[in-house]
Amino acid sequence: MIRIEQLTKHYRMGDSDVHALAGVDLQIGKGEFVSLTGASGSGKSTMMHLIGCLDRPTSGHYYLDNQQVDRLSDRKLARIRNTSIGFVFQTFNLINRTSALDNVAVPLIYARQRGARAKALTALERVGLVHRAHHRPNELSGGERQRVAIARALVNNPPLILADEPTGNLDSHTGEQILELFRELHRQAVTIVLVTHEMAIAARAQRVVRMMDGKIVEDRKVDDAYRKELLALRIQA
Repeated sequence: MIRIEQLTKHYRMGDSDVHALAGVDLQIGKGEFVSLTGASGSGKSTMMHLIGCLDRPTSGHYYLDNQQVDRLSDRKLARIRNTSIGFVFQTFNLINRTSALDNVAVPLIYARQRGARAKALTALERVGLVHRAHHRPNELSGGERQRVAIARALVNNPPLILADEPTGNLDSHTGEQILELFRELHRQAVTIVLVTHEMAIAARAQRVVRMMDGKIVEDRKVDDAYRKELLALRIQA
């Protein structure tokens, strides 16, 4: 589903160039659940922005469903973001003045689709939050707000979900509920790329891709032994 070849990203900061990505190669198959992890400055957030068509690489190629997207126009990239990718952020990014239902409907309204509210209600049902459809974000708990954000990401039935530190603002119990929701989506064959710096969160994925200094330094399937190793790293930290 995702194929990245020799991807680089350079930023100009003052008088110096920052090499956020340094020739990265990566493939993610349809239906995989992958954690992208690493310390601050490792390049994982830059990678997520490029995978999500929120930014363009300096060089290299990015293919999504066999379509080369790294050189598409802004208009075509916007269409891919709205139809093929769902985004979940740590800070929820909800519109406070409107209801959960209307927040979920935003991508459909943007795409001028008919039946937006009915489809948004179905998405809320999918995350177990229909009973809170008419509440505003400030009337919801942190976990409920993240469920609204996940419903919004799902409303167009995209094949790919990108989640950036989705449990970062949640307590451990609520975070576990959100991770279980991602696992259920994975069982439904949704491709998930979850960005996290927490080893305990990364251990829940099917595969862990670890980055350092703009490069991939480890790409490994998560078996029982590796999961224990990741959890041990968390305890040591």
